[in-house]
Amino acid sequence: MANQKERAKKSSSEAEPQADVPAADANTNVGEAPVVEEERPKSPLDEVMSQAEKAYAAYMDAERQVAKAYHENELQVAKAYKRAEMQASRAYDATVVQAQKDREEAMAKAMKSRDDAMRRAEEAYKNTEQAATASYEAAVNQAAQTRESNIEKAWKVRDETIEQAWQIYSKIAR
Repeated sequence: MANQKERAKKSSSEAEPQADVPAADANTNVGEAPVVEEERPKSPLDEVMSQAEKAYAAYMDAERQVAKAYHENELQVAKAYKRAEMQASRAYDATVVQAQKDREEAMAKAMKSRDDAMRRAEEAYKNTEQAATASYEAAVNQAAQTRESNIEKAWKVRDETIEQAWQIYSKIAR
């Protein structure tokens, strides 16, 4: 690819000095109006080289545009992953807060029962505390599993999207 670029540059630089002689400079004398020469007809090779240079420049521009589009796509995928990660974290935090509230409510009930009857309340307190703790732990564990699952899914989608994008890009770049 680099050799093609160098050959195209050499060919264009070799062809340019012959074709780029300004007609006005060649026939201008001091004090006289410039005489315009008729353009020399271009050889078929010059026309083909010119077309090849234009096609190569268009190809390079298109390749840059494709690379830019893939880069922008990668950024969008990264943003989507971040959003999914943030959403999973918010859901986790909300579940933990709710579990804490639930635990606190259960603890308040236990304290009230304890005030009603010391012996009965002590037993109820222990049972409720254990249930609340188990519920809290289960909710936290479930939230953690959900968060991990969501992050894993988002990461997998990100990896698959990037892989697909690069596969498409590699097909186009050939």
